[in-house]
Amino acid sequence: MSATNVSRIAIAAGVAASTVLLLAGPAAAHVSVQPQGEAAKGGYATLNFKVPNERDKASTVKVEVNFPADHPLSSVTPEAVPGWKIAITKGKLDKPLEVHGKKITEAVTKVTWTADGSKIAPGYFQQFPVSVGQLPEDADQLVFKAIQTYDNKEVVRWIEEPKGGEEPDSPAPVLKLTAATEDHHGGAADKAGDDDSKADHNADDQTASAEGDKKDTHAASSSSDTTARTLGIIGILIGIAGVAFGVLAGRRRTA
Repeated sequence: MSATNVSRIAIAAGVAASTVLLLAGPAAAHVSVQPQGEAAKGGYATLNFKVPNERDKASTVKVEVNFPADHPLSSVTPEAVPGWKIAITKGKLDKPLEVHGKKITEAVTKVTWTADGSKIAPGYFQQFPVSVGQLPEDADQLVFKAIQTYDNKEVVRWIEEPKGGEEPDSPAPVLKLTAATEDHHGGAADKAGDDDSKADHNADDQTASAEGDKKDTHAASSSSDTTARTLGIIGILIGIAGVAFGVLAGRRRTA
């Protein structure tokens, strides 16, 4: 095969790859949701709603996330995001929820972030964290329909639920739930507590060891001091005995 043919094939492959990327890019760049760690059934989780800017000449100034009505969440707490105002919308529940022995008659239906000194510029994305719970035990996933508004008044609705294996043109963010755990409040906190307990135990052991070393050192020092004093006294006694012996010897010679 000639060098010219090789170059033509390489160029054609590059064009094909670029076309695939261009076609795949817009479909992949949509509002999505991912948990920090796991989102276990019956537990609590922190979710990150990731909002990319898809326009070249417009910035995102508003994001609305609708929470599923078929599986209402009793606790929804958004994290403050610099440069964005947060509005929480609640609604009455047709069927009250019972959480920790208490009846919940209303739940969050929507959280809205509105730009207040900040925007999502072209080529950037922004994450909006929300702490939620208690996640349902009778569902494998939760669908959050989102609406994205640009500063040129364009509105994009990410509300289509996925069906089958194909992704729709404007897919809604979908949260996959994992199997329930024994600790619905999250195992990470307990693990951190266990690690802290182990660290405290190790610190206590090290402190006790250090104190033991100090005691041993003090005992050794005291023993050395006692030995030195004893030897000193013996030396003085020997010296006195030597002087007395010398005096007696001198008297005998004189006599």
